[in-house]
Amino acid sequence: MESSLTGYARAEPFHTVTPLLESWALSQVAGMTVFLKCENVQPAGSFKIRGIGHFCQEMAKKGCRHLVCSSGGNAGIAAAYAARKLGIPATIVLPEGTSPQVVRRLQGEGAEVQLTGKVWDEASLKAQELAKRDGWVNVPPFDHPLIWEGHASLVRELKAALGTPPGALVLAVGGGGLLAGVSAGLAEVGWQHVPIIAVETQGAHCFNAAIKAGRLVTLPDITSVAKSLGAKTVAARALACTQELEIISEVVEDVQAVSAVQQFLAVAPACQALRASKSYTFFKAHWEGSLFPEAPQDCFSQR
Repeated sequence: MESSLTGYARAEPFHTVTPLLESWALSQVAGMTVFLKCENVQPAGSFKIRGIGHFCQEMAKKGCRHLVCSSGGNAGIAAAYAARKLGIPATIVLPEGTSPQVVRRLQGEGAEVQLTGKVWDEASLKAQELAKRDGWVNVPPFDHPLIWEGHASLVRELKAALGTPPGALVLAVGGGGLLAGVSAGLAEVGWQHVPIIAVETQGAHCFNAAIKAGRLVTLPDITSVAKSLGAKTVAARALACTQELEIISEVVEDVQAVSAVQQFLAVAPACQALRASKSYTFFKAHWEGSLFPEAPQDCFSQR
């Protein structure tokens, strides 16, 4: 624990301003400038620390004595990191299929780890049960206004770096927290007209299923390889955002997503990562002027 840092931790946000880098390879594919917001360099390893860090700080101000979070990875790591900075013990509940590397990372942050259920939804029920204890607070991985408020900081950084709005934003959807936060950020900075391309893998496509049904849909199971990261039901706020902004939902197969990661890591053929998503047709149409002809010729992707 870092109790000596508690006062500082409560006063300063836990996330850092991350680099916004132009990707030559992806720009070649898209026919326009593509920027990557490098959230992988956050102290907790992902964008999750923005929202979860903010949530944990607010709960600490209210007297929270123990944090509990259900997560298959990044959200749990962010909660454990925030708890350590705040000097508060943390229990992270994970699906049984979580990798040993993630478990070790969480334990390295000083958190207790419990493995429960096959998917996140089952781990979440266990976390909610633990949170009934006196002084314990459940940290929602994605579905809370404070989480979205924290994630909105990402868009403020984009505006500071770019000045003018991008042609589109590309992001991944699990439970919908990032989507809800980015949507809030776009409204905050006056970029409501910027379309969002929200990508999921088949078998973890709760957002796409909800859009098609016009209501929240609970998937029978997570059949994608992203089993420990997907949610069977998207946040209601994420679905509501489709009524306020232009959000294009895209679903790709697991093999496309895995191939894209492999190609991206290969650096030279990294342009294939963008082709993995059918959103490439959107980029191409945008480039040719058939979509948003007045929009700036650039695009942002969260990494």
